[in-house]
Amino acid sequence: MIDNLSFYNTQLSPSERTADGKPWLAVRLFVPRIEDIAHLLADNGIEMFIPIENTTVEDSEHHRRHIQRPVLRNYLFVKKDRSLMEIQKTMSDIPFPTALMKRTNIPGDKFAEIEANEMKEFMIMCNPDITMKYFLTQEQAQLKKGTEVLVKYGPLKGLSGKLVRQSKRYFLLKEVPGIAVMLKVGRWCCKPLMETKAP
Repeated sequence: MIDNLSFYNTQLSPSERTADGKPWLAVRLFVPRIEDIAHLLADNGIEMFIPIENTTVEDSEHHRRHIQRPVLRNYLFVKKDRSLMEIQKTMSDIPFPTALMKRTNIPGDKFAEIEANEMKEFMIMCNPDITMKYFLTQEQAQLKKGTEVLVKYGPLKGLSGKLVRQSKRYFLLKEVPGIAVMLKVGRWCCKPLMETKAP
């Protein structure tokens, strides 16, 4: 068992990983074996992204060490760099149950594709070295009220998402199928998307 999943996220930047413009797919895992599943997918040439976080663990002798662990153990993301049939075949060949996420629960609905630019922004916001960050379920994120904005200034410049308020602070909220992430942001740094699109 490994405790550093950054191996599966490669050393390329989010911009480099999404430069080809190919969409991504969210994969739901039905067993808590994300490391094993990631290893098998990597062996089959599947490029993936796993949101990870830095944390500290303590063993029975009270020795503390820093590790990286998945934010959720039942989701990961794969690049759609081959046909959907090939991806589904690879998923079905591994000995663990998984499923590509659909846009809705309606039978026959299409799989939820994440555009390359949206995935790039999500990867940037998931950087484990960024503090003051929260992960939410998709259901929790949908309950958050806010305004769609573009960050115009500061370290998050260029990112888009929903500006929401929590505990008297402002956060930029980005949703993708299955998960959402919130980063602390200055309200003054953001402009409503309607304004940025105006002539």
